[in-house]
This record gives sequence, structure tokens and C-alpha cells, in this order.
Amino acid sequence: MAILEPLTKEKTNFIKNIIEKDLKNNLFKNKLWAGYPAPSYKQNKNKIDKAKIRTRFPPEPNGYLHIGHAKSIFLNFSLALNYNGRCHLRFDDTNPDKENSEYVESIIKAIKWLGYSWDTDGENNLYYASDYFEYMFEFAESMIEGGYAYIDEQTQDEIKLNRGTLTEPGKNSPWRNRPIHESLSLFRDMRDGKFPNGHLVLRAKIDMSSPNINLRDPIIYRIRHIEHYRTKKKWCIYPMYNWAHPIEDALEGITHSICTLEFEDQRPFYDWTLNILYNLNKINKPFPRQYEFSKLNLTYIVTSKRKLLQLIEGNYVEGWDDPRMPTILGLCRRGYTPNSILNFCEKIPISKSESTIDYSILEQSLRDELELTAKRFMAVINPLKLIITNYPENKSEICYAPVNPHNPSDGIRKFNFCRELWINFDDFLENPTKGYFRLYPGNIVRLKYSYIIKCTKCIKDQNNNILEVHAEYIENTKSNTEGSNKFKVKGNITWVTQKYSSHANVILYDRLFNDPYPDSSGKNFLDYINDKSKVEAKIWLEEGIVLDHNDYWQFERMGYFKLDKKQTNHIPIINRIVTLKDSWKNSK
Repeated sequence: MAILEPLTKEKTNFIKNIIEKDLKNNLFKNKLWAGYPAPSYKQNKNKIDKAKIRTRFPPEPNGYLHIGHAKSIFLNFSLALNYNGRCHLRFDDTNPDKENSEYVESIIKAIKWLGYSWDTDGENNLYYASDYFEYMFEFAESMIEGGYAYIDEQTQDEIKLNRGTLTEPGKNSPWRNRPIHESLSLFRDMRDGKFPNGHLVLRAKIDMSSPNINLRDPIIYRIRHIEHYRTKKKWCIYPMYNWAHPIEDALEGITHSICTLEFEDQRPFYDWTLNILYNLNKINKPFPRQYEFSKLNLTYIVTSKRKLLQLIEGNYVEGWDDPRMPTILGLCRRGYTPNSILNFCEKIPISKSESTIDYSILEQSLRDELELTAKRFMAVINPLKLIITNYPENKSEICYAPVNPHNPSDGIRKFNFCRELWINFDDFLENPTKGYFRLYPGNIVRLKYSYIIKCTKCIKDQNNNILEVHAEYIENTKSNTEGSNKFKVKGNITWVTQKYSSHANVILYDRLFNDPYPDSSGKNFLDYINDKSKVEAKIWLEEGIVLDHNDYWQFERMGYFKLDKKQTNHIPIINRIVTLKDSWKNSK
């Protein structure tokens, strides 16, 4: 689990500036808190809130969290850490159609993996909007009784048509001025299941001519005869998110409700709802305040839950936690570290300006961490047999190399050098191209941490396929010995012994899409699947490696690797997390 620190003190943003101004002005000095979410008539019996601020991360449990959510998680939890506050995890489960317990569990697991907790100083601030359904029904009844809401019998098409446009005002519903007692009775009949889906809706009564189309009598309750994953069949009416959102914030005593920019146009309705409920003695001041920032956009991925589900259902990936998916649990399974993701989030500006971040920034955040911490080993994929013809058949000798050159305290690793070795197939060319400095007939290279060798020939089969390469080692050139600098060589290749190496399965993961903007400008994102995003192979490993799930490895010249969390038939599966360098830099 990541070791969390507050946001860097020196690094500011407009939300931090707002919070600091609010605290300086003692805006929340007298805010009450019952220790649990509640309306004003319960909060008023309690003491001043010990938390200086309260933020919240409010996912809908209709899919797995993705890298875009990490920015909001990082921001909300870090702000609470910075200002002696609390961050709530709230499941906004007001839409029963696509929500389920699997998604709840995956969200909890992802946030915990990132290192965050909503259990602070004896407060377990894990909440569900569905726990507030009774309060919401009560508040809706009060709005009807106060003349702020009414039951509408128009069809969805009629409501949409009469809503107007951005340039034309809407038209009042013929049911807008129906008697209060009639709306109240119908609303209770809706709750009791007396009407089919879509037959009636409850609408806020605001202003059908408002220039803000979101204030033109928005729907706040609809009928949905569908079982909720938590409340089961208790309810057949459900509140709309845009109305439930400010209520949830108010019940939980949230001070700063931080959303992405698509909710900016909804802020007037958010504020209107709070003011009405305050006038109806349902909530207290100070109100929560909504602030918006730009969401995280990354190249080479899609984050729409609908599109991610298409990838799963179309068998383009193997599930929500497939290591190619941009989900937090997919990144976790691939081998990303919590700190690499949080460091990535801290690099991204918090602003209202929309921008797209190159995927390589995320990859580099991981490289920066693993360069300093990962254990080094040599490994070979697609092996080619190398025979050192002048080295005795039964002889072996120990070679030495650092576990991590940046951390001498990690010690030295030891491995054998023998006559018969494996090298990577692409480390030999019979007819080298210009600038090729590795092995070819007549050339000399260093076997890393061992001897300098001179290639003498290659052996082929009848189809001209290369079967093995022969070379001679040059005595007194072993690395870290007196004669090691006797020859200057340009090539340096990795190897493992045939006798002592172990092997495993390896999956070479890469970006899922080969286009930086796979779903932009009307594109069908499925047309841009990278058919090399998952390549399976065998890998031969340097002796002495222990395949521990807690370890990260740099296989020299190949990249960073980690054991997959899922295994097949007890055979180790090793994932390549990321290459040593950005191979996509000049590809587009």
C-alpha cells in the first residue's frame, strides 16, 4: 500500500486557494456534525464538526474505476489530508439499472490499493446514497407541500419537446399548477407501485423560461420497477442524480463538492435545491459548495464505461482488470505501483482548462520509480543458442552484478557462466545492417558482466534457419577484472546459461490502441485495437531469481516486469509492465 503524503505544500491550485480563503474567513466555524449523515433537525442536537473541511469521492457503482478517477481520488483525499479534514467515500447508487455489488467491491479495493482510507479518527465515512432514500422522499414531499415540485403526466417525448432549446424558452406543463394535495397523493401512489414505468414524474417547479436549460423544471423522481442491489424491492421510484447530489452532500456535511467540468451547468440547480431545502428546514448552513475542474484525458485509451464494457463483451480484453485496461485494478494487475499513479496525478495541473495528457507521462512515472527500486536480472525471450567453443565443457565460474546499481545496500547477485548460453535472437545478425553493434561473424561484443567474445560462425538447418551461433571467449577480459578493458567494444548483450536458467511464461503488454485518439471525431474505437497489445512467449531467467509477487524486476535491456496476480495451472506468468524507453514517441 502506498505511503501517503498530503499534496505538496508549495504546489497550489485554484481549489486549494478557495479552501484556504474559506478557512481564513471561518466559513465552517459553526458547522454541526452528528457523526453520521442527517437532516438539520438531527444535526442541530450535536456539536461543532471537528473536521476543518469535508470532501467526498462519489462514484456510481456501474463499472470499475479507471485512471481518470484516480485524479479525483487523489485530489479529494489529499485535500482532506492537507487541511485536517475528512474525505468520504460515497456510492451514488440512485440508478438501479446497471449498479451491483461487484462494482462496489472493486471500487473499495481500488481506492484501498491506492492507499487511501475513509476511516479516520474513529469516523468510518463510507456511505451509500441509497441509505438516504427515506430522507429524499421526505424532502420531495416537503417540496411538493411548499409549492416547489409537482407531478407531471406528460410523456418523455412531450417533456423533451416542451423543454425548449438554448435559444427558445420552454413551455409550461399543463400539469404545472395542479393542486398540491393532488401531486402529493400521486407521489405517494408512485412510491406504492400503482403506476408503470414512465407514467408519471416529479418535477421541480423553477422557471421554464430560464436561459439555463437545467432550471426548466428538471425531473427529480421517476418510476423504475427494478430491483436495487441494496434496497431490493423496497423502492420503485428513484431520485435523479442532479437533485440527489446536493442532498447527499448536505446530509454528509460536505464543505467542498469537487466535480468535473460537465457538472458546471448543473451548479445553479445544485444551489437552488440547497436554498429550497434550507427554507424548508431540512438542511443547515453553511451549504456545500460545488467547484469544477477539468477531468483527466489521456491519449491511447478510452474511459467511457460503456465502451470499456464493449471491449469486455466483445472479447477484446479478458475483463475489467485485464492488464491492458485503463482501470485502476487493471493497472494494478499489470504491475503499476500506487505511488507511480499518485505521482502522475500530482504532475497534472488542477484547472478548468481541458487538455489531453500523453500516455507516456504515466509510463514515465512508473519508470522513474522502478529505476530506483526494481531488482535487476538478465532474461532471454525468443532464445538463440550460443556456444563458446573454446570454453571447457564442464567448467563454470561465478559472475557478479549489482542487484540495483542505484542502491549498493541491495547487494550483489551471483550467477554462473558456462560454455552453452542463451541469447536473444535479435542479438545476432548474419549480415548486419549499418549501425548494428551486436553479434555477427567476425565481430566482438561483451557478454554483460562476463567475457568479451568473438563470433566465429552460425549453424543453419536445411531451410537456412539459424540454429546456433559459435563464438570464442577472450581470456582475461572478464568484467571487473584487471584485463576487462583490454578491448573496446561497442556491443554489450545479455545472456543466461542453458544449464542454470529457469523459465516461465511472459506476456509482453503494450498499449491497447494504436491511435492516440481512438474515439475522437466520430471514430469507431474498435477499429484501432493494437493487435500487438498482448504477445505471449516463453522467457528464460537468470539463475537465482525468486518469483515473489512483491518484487519488481528490470530485465536488463528489456523493461520492467512483475508476476501477474492471476496464474494458470501453477505456471508463473510474468507481465511486462512497461519498456525501458518510450517506443511510441515518434510513431505518430
